Amino acid sequence: MNDIIIKAVQLIASLSILVILHELGHFIPAKLFKTRVEKFYLFFNPWFSLFKVKRGETEYGIGWLPLGGYVKISGMIDESMDKEQMKQPPQPYEFRSKPAWQRLIIMIGGVTVNVILAMFIYSMTLFVWGEKYLPTQNLTDGIWTVDSLANDVGLQNGDKILSINGQEVAKFSDIMSEMLSGGTMEIERQGKSQFIEIPTDFVSTLIDNEAKQLIYPRMPAVVAQVDEESANADKLMAKDKIVGINGVSIKYFDELKTQLQDYSEENVSIVIDREGKLITQDVFISEGHTIGFAPAFFSFTDLERGGVYEFANLKYNAYASIPAGINKAMDKLNFYVKQFKLILNPETGAYKGLGGFASIGNLFPAAWSWQAFWEITAFLSIILAFMNILPIPALDGGHVMFLLYEMVSGRKPSEKFLEYAQLAGFVILITLLLYANGMDVVRSFK
Repeated sequence: MNDIIIKAVQLIASLSILVILHELGHFIPAKLFKTRVEKFYLFFNPWFSLFKVKRGETEYGIGWLPLGGYVKISGMIDESMDKEQMKQPPQPYEFRSKPAWQRLIIMIGGVTVNVILAMFIYSMTLFVWGEKYLPTQNLTDGIWTVDSLANDVGLQNGDKILSINGQEVAKFSDIMSEMLSGGTMEIERQGKSQFIEIPTDFVSTLIDNEAKQLIYPRMPAVVAQVDEESANADKLMAKDKIVGINGVSIKYFDELKTQLQDYSEENVSIVIDREGKLITQDVFISEGHTIGFAPAFFSFTDLERGGVYEFANLKYNAYASIPAGINKAMDKLNFYVKQFKLILNPETGAYKGLGGFASIGNLFPAAWSWQAFWEITAFLSIILAFMNILPIPALDGGHVMFLLYEMVSGRKPSEKFLEYAQLAGFVILITLLLYANGMDVVRSFK
């Protein structure tokens, strides 16, 4: 329960920051162009508000429905659908009375702020915490396939991943995301290069099987806990590292599992590294090809501290962090656009992975981490910018689309047309919202 509360608090805090700054992106240029802003709200307030106060011509408030926020600009057909106002003669302070270029700046202001915000946050996180990752090339003995889906694709323990769709994947953590688009993976197996075809519907298979991780860095065969009922309970100890079996050297846990498959209900000799001393023990292999212990699973931090792998640890000064943060924001945008294209392609089955607020909340860790909070907030800011600029009526991109038409053609769409377009956009958005959150509900019962 505490995990859910921590995630919910992070989600609400993150969305509050993003919504307020997004709406400021509309509010500030509107004020600069002397356009009246009637309301500025965090969250929506149908029927009532949790808080509101009026300052000058603008009412500032907090709604009770946490689905976003809004600014109500006079003389604009927006989510308020204020038709009575639009029936009155245009006033100089209204949005509809302003030149098209001013209206365009007002409409793209929110998206612009979200992009700049993401760049700023990424720059600051790189300046404060730097960047740490496991270079793919540092897995000199290849990968560990931890799910059968990896084997179904064609991967095996020890494979070295050289490239995906012709591009080298510098960070091990990026391999899975690059595989989602399908295509061709080049690997090195036993010193020879070969190619594996990743199916187009690979992402659909992942969703159907609820697979979280397919591959992982290979790790030592270390005992985490001994089964007291095992025949070898008095021969093994926690933290023992198995380095050999019947004369065969063992470096990784997956190698031990492979070797154990050759034995069943018989005694074998294993070599244990116990606190730096090598000990030979005769152990009994069960019918299930085990010797009675739960293996230790190492996090990336454990693997680095134990010296199993060398991690890249990049530090940035204040000057260098800015271009690095901008590049990171652009990389994240490119990544999200790729995922969006997958969703639009029915052949991939990626649409089954759509999620609502529960899915967004699960992006946050169960324990509070400022670094994770700000990096996820930056990524959500990129998503918010991209989704808002889509040419769908009721979104900023829909208004921009009609403004560009007006600027190019010299003809302004009729207010009646804009009203119908806004209504159609709302229907589309509500449908998507219900579907996405409905998928969260369905997944919660699985």
